[in-house]
This record gives sequence, structure tokens and C-alpha cells, in this order.
Amino acid sequence: MNDLREQTALFNRIADIVVDARKRAYQSNNAILLQMYWEIGKLIVDDEQQGSLKAAYGKAVLKTLAVKLTLQFGKGFDERNLNNIRAFYIAFPIWNALRTELSWTHYRIISRLETDSLRLHYVKYAIEGAWDTRTLQRNIRTQYVGRVLNPGKPLHPEELIKDPFIFEFLGLPVDTSTSENKLETALITHLQQFLMEMGKGFAFVARQQRMATETADFYIDLVFYNYYLKCFVLIDLKIGELTPGAVGQMDMYVRMYNDLKKGADDQPTIGIILCTEKNETVVKYSVLAENEHLFASKYRLYLPDEAELRRLIDQDRLKFELDHDPG
Repeated sequence: MNDLREQTALFNRIADIVVDARKRAYQSNNAILLQMYWEIGKLIVDDEQQGSLKAAYGKAVLKTLAVKLTLQFGKGFDERNLNNIRAFYIAFPIWNALRTELSWTHYRIISRLETDSLRLHYVKYAIEGAWDTRTLQRNIRTQYVGRVLNPGKPLHPEELIKDPFIFEFLGLPVDTSTSENKLETALITHLQQFLMEMGKGFAFVARQQRMATETADFYIDLVFYNYYLKCFVLIDLKIGELTPGAVGQMDMYVRMYNDLKKGADDQPTIGIILCTEKNETVVKYSVLAENEHLFASKYRLYLPDEAELRRLIDQDRLKFELDHDPG
């Protein structure tokens, strides 16, 4: 028994050293990356301010820089990221004021905020709450700072919880938000298994895959590649009704995937939107107008039809509700 306790204690001490070393290595590398981007942003802004017709001048310079830097150093220096780097420096022009506990993605998101005050508050809360980038983006979208920051009134400890998910559902019972989140996770997990077991060529690619634009980050619930169709298949699940915004967002995902991920020999990407409305499950395929014939003539042979998906979602939702019925 003593030997076991000693071995456990030794393991714990070694594990602590490894975790601490990895943390320090990440912080060091992250600080180097942030400083590199900050210095690049400063050079871009300083150079831009010396030119006439600043907007057009700056755009032309970034385009040329992106081509040359990408040829020399590879990914990470395209025109979109150079714009992000430029915005980062403008938002945080004093290097010593930066906190290296946050990643580049954190700063890229925070840099989009309009005022210094908002940016500084989100930096503070993201560090104190150990927010990942998805939590940060969600809290910005739901105006977390505006809800918890009341001038002249001290913050209560519960307003700084690490995962302030419940604040998005003000006025609803706590269990509601938790159960919706669990329901969505359960549906996505079963849907992933279902498509993999269909025998129609689905290969899993990613779950909650991040797609970034200059103004926002988006997360696609499931991504597959179908090796019979030779195309990517994107799936997005919505707990709620089908809205024009959800359709437009999926169309955007499809176009982004066609631009950024589709190979020269791949067929156009297809999107599937699943919405679990209160009384009915809605399934919609997102088909860009130029690919409607391809979808009708070939894709339909390998993709699950709407009825199959509706049955799957309805059965899962009913089972989940029965399993979680407090009565």
C-alpha cells in the first residue's frame, strides 16, 4: 500500500512539472507570436499613414505584401490575416498593455470591438474566466459586458463564472439551457454515427469546425467527405425553427468550403440544415442554384433523404425527453 501511495505521489509530482512546463512553453510561444503580429501591424499602419489616398494605397500594399510574404513564409500571411494584424495593432497600439494569457484568436476577435473600453473589459473577463474563443465570441454576441457591468455597483462573484452560458437564457430556468445543450450534443453524436454506418461513402472530417471571416468566426457542427460523390458534406443543427438567416449561413459555409477546401477534382460542396422546431423537425438541403442539376441527378443517390433524417432526429429527441423527464 505504501509503495502504491509513493508511486502515485511521484506520478503526481512529475505530472505537475510536465503541465507547468507545457504551460510556460505555450505562453512563451504565444507571446512571441503576438509580438510578431503587433510589430508587423505597426509597420503596416506606419507605412500606410505616410501615403496619400490612404484607403486605396493601404489595400494595394496589403495585397502585394500578402503575395510576397506567402511565397516566402507560407500560410498565415494572406490578405485577410494582414488585415487582422493591422486591426490588432490599431486596437492595441501599446505593446506593454497586452496580456499574453490570451491567444491570437482571442485578440483577433476582441480587435473587432468598437471602443477601447469594451476591448479592455473583454480582455479582463476572458482572462479571469478562462474563456475559450467560442465562449468569448458568444459573450460578445450576447453583450456580456453590458449585462454585468453596472457603473458604481460592484460585481458579484457569480457574475464572473467561468462559463456564463446561463446568462444567454435570462428569464429561463437553469435546466433549460443545460438540457438544450445536452440535446444538441446527443443529436450531433447520433447523427455522426448514423451517417458513418449508412454504407454510402461518408468519411468523417471534423466536428465543430471553425471557419473564419474578417468579421466573425463560425463553427460547422459536422463535416464529412463522401468518397462516392467526391464532395464535402456540411451539416448544421439548429435547436429551433428554420430561419432565412440559417439558410443564408449555410449557403455561406458552402461557398467558403468551395473556395477554401474543395480540391480541383472534387464536386461542389453540399449543406444540410436540421432544425428541431417545437412540433416538427425540418430538414433542408442547401443547394446553390448552379448545382441544382448535379444534386438532383447524382447527389440524391447517396445522401439520406429528408424523411430519414426527420425520423432520426424525432426518435432521438423523444428518447432524450423521456430519459430526462423529471416526472
